[in-house]
Amino acid sequence: MVVIETDRLYLRCYKENDFEGLHAIFSDPETMANYPAPFTVQETQNWIKRNEARYKNDGFGLWGVCLKATDELIGDCGLVKQTIDGTIEVEIGYHINKKYWSNGFASEAAMACKQYGFHHLGLQKLISIIDPNNLASIRVAEKIGFAKEREAFIFNKNHTIYAGFPTLMASNLT
Repeated sequence: MVVIETDRLYLRCYKENDFEGLHAIFSDPETMANYPAPFTVQETQNWIKRNEARYKNDGFGLWGVCLKATDELIGDCGLVKQTIDGTIEVEIGYHINKKYWSNGFASEAAMACKQYGFHHLGLQKLISIIDPNNLASIRVAEKIGFAKEREAFIFNKNHTIYAGFPTLMASNLT
């Protein structure tokens, strides 16, 4: 089931046969440089199960990112509830296979998730939790209109929290 569609991509719920493509991303040391370690087989399986539970419990999660031209799974992107300083916030998260980096796919998928969160789900704020050294993720956050909001200690280390809010529509100004 396609959840979101862009010019070049579609985002859909994980499928049973996504393990291999996702594990290629999550087990790669360069891709996972801002995580404690690359994922094991079990950690990738758990990641998939956690997101399948999110689809049922929250109505969203991280979705598979697929190229329209080939149907190839090239990563994941979506919305995830996170608890930061005791407050539940919704994060836009993304991982793209490194062979597709620098093509704008993370920004395209993240922008689509931002629009989905604000316009379909009616959220009033979205965040991205970013390691301060992850310049590529900072660029993605800034490209989709997020700005640095604060620092937070989460996932056992300091992160920068970028935040975005719905833009005012002309009809809201009258």
